[in-house]
Amino acid sequence: MRRIIVTEFISLDGVVEDPGGAEGYKHGGWTFQFQDEEGMKFKFDELMEADAQLLGRVTYDGFAAAWPSMEDDGVGFKDKMNAMPKYVVSSTLTDPSWQNTQVISLDDVEGLDGTILVAGSARLAQGLHARGLVDKYRLMLYPVVLGSGKKLFGESDDLTAFTLVDSLVLGSGTLILTYQKA
Repeated sequence: MRRIIVTEFISLDGVVEDPGGAEGYKHGGWTFQFQDEEGMKFKFDELMEADAQLLGRVTYDGFAAAWPSMEDDGVGFKDKMNAMPKYVVSSTLTDPSWQNTQVISLDDVEGLDGTILVAGSARLAQGLHARGLVDKYRLMLYPVVLGSGKKLFGESDDLTAFTLVDSLVLGSGTLILTYQKA
C-alpha cells in the first residue's frame, strides 16, 4: 500500500522556499533561528518511518550535493538518507549521482509502494495534490512572515478541506501540524 506524506517547513504566510539557505533565495535559511531538539527529533522519527523519498529536481540537487558527504551524526540520520530509495520526478535528469536514486515521471508515482516522504519539492507537492495523491501533510509552521517566495499550494479553483489529526507546539514557537484530507 502506498502512503504519500508531504512534509514542509512553512512560514506563517505559506512560503516554503529555501528554508535551509542553499538556493539563493533572499530569505534563505529562515528556519535556522527556530531550531530546537524537539524539531530535530520529529524530523529524525519521520525519516526513520519512511520507506522511500520522492523528490523534485531542485530538492534532489540540493540533497544530493549535501547528504553523501555529510558528517556522521551518530544516530543514523545520514545513513538512512543515503541508503533509502529515492525517486526523483524530473524530465531533465538522466544520470542521478546519489546512490539508490531512480528518475521517474509524475505518472509513475501511483505505482510506488510503502510510506513515501516528500520533503520540500513545492512544485512536485502541487502536482501530487492536484492528482489527489497526498495522504498526509506534515507542516512545521514557523513563526515568521517572509512576504514573498514559493508557496506550498499554487493557484487553484478547487476547494480542498483537511482534518487536523495531530499537533505539537515546540519550545521555539514552531507548530507541527499534521493534516489529512477531510
